[in-house]
Amino acid sequence: MKHQRPHGKNVVRSGEIKALTGLRIVAAVWVVLFHFRPLLHDAAPGFLDALTPVLNCGAQGVDLFFMLSGFVLTWNYLDRMGWAWSTRATVHFLWLRLARVWPVYLVTLHLAALWVIFTLHVGHVPSQEIYRFTAISYVRQVLLVQLWFQPFFDNSSWDGPAWSISAEWLAYLLFGLLVLVIFRLARTTRARNLIWLAVAASLPPVVSLLVTGQFYTPWSWLPRIVMQFTAGALVAAAVSRLQPTDRGRRTAGYLSLLLIAGVGGLLYWFDAHPLHGVTDTSGLVDVLFVPLVMTLAIGTGSLPALLSTRPMVYGGQISFCLYMVHELAHTAWIWTAEQFQLTMVGNNGKLLLAGVLAVTFVTAIVLYHVVEEPARRWMRTMVDIDRLKADADADQAAHLATGKLQSVDGTQEGRPKPISARAG
Repeated sequence: MKHQRPHGKNVVRSGEIKALTGLRIVAAVWVVLFHFRPLLHDAAPGFLDALTPVLNCGAQGVDLFFMLSGFVLTWNYLDRMGWAWSTRATVHFLWLRLARVWPVYLVTLHLAALWVIFTLHVGHVPSQEIYRFTAISYVRQVLLVQLWFQPFFDNSSWDGPAWSISAEWLAYLLFGLLVLVIFRLARTTRARNLIWLAVAASLPPVVSLLVTGQFYTPWSWLPRIVMQFTAGALVAAAVSRLQPTDRGRRTAGYLSLLLIAGVGGLLYWFDAHPLHGVTDTSGLVDVLFVPLVMTLAIGTGSLPALLSTRPMVYGGQISFCLYMVHELAHTAWIWTAEQFQLTMVGNNGKLLLAGVLAVTFVTAIVLYHVVEEPARRWMRTMVDIDRLKADADADQAAHLATGKLQSVDGTQEGRPKPISARAG
């Protein structure tokens, strides 16, 4: 029996949610500054002291990334993959996800390996990480499964931040089943209840924190990716059911601003008043991520308008490259400082720090334009078989009609339409 598509102006989702794209650069910079704290301590101790409660919690930016991935993928694929299981659609989806993350991931993986080789033969500060660079480890890295074999993500990946991509790859493999469940929940559950389900889904890592007193425990990465990704998917389902008025959208925008202020306020509060027996109290701010993502998705004005500006959206577009390359830049500086006995303490410290940050951002921009986008488009064309066949049929028909060969460059016009909202 043929399925009937539900009616309603919010069912067919298209167009980039620019505020969520802009939020990605906020999350990425949060993680970058978290890892750059030793450099900040030397070059700008006053700045670090003022922002210590926020920067010490920068690892939570990864949880925000997980939630954004779940939201954006569900937003784009709920109606495409949610009706019934399709092996072809699932494989197609997985290839497109690889097209998004694999090229930059592979480049930074091999840059990390080349850097270790470089330190072994240049200077007097050889890398101490050589023991991790084995053939088995390499295969696991390439296949994005290196994290699945160990309880802690530290030292799991040759390029440090790549652990989260291994975690997301697990979520992508589960998405074909998850979207079937989310689709049926979206058709049978009120938006308000979907929001509460999203909040509930985001709580297990927080509950684990309250029980163990630490955010980083054996296998803690698993509930972080599974539950935050699922929470993001449920938020997308809830937003798809909402039809807010203009006034409601403006109110949501103001609420998102209050929520960002609330995240900062809670971090400073928890820094001054930590819970007894809990060493990572600041991790509790994860409970605000669900309402933050939801209000930014539907809101207008204030914070959504700021995050939707061209510089912020462009920052969101390069955020994945920034995230993947920043630890390489950090490692390179540490080696350089030890090799040439440099320090960021003193008058030139701020200039050196600015230089390291500039190199990091410029490298991310180059990776985005030279690797991520061209490789993504190239990999997408590989699975657009219907379009390629249609173009070939059109070329053949034109050849028969005119007796002339058509330029193969015409296939460039048939590139698949890119997914407008971004994730991963």
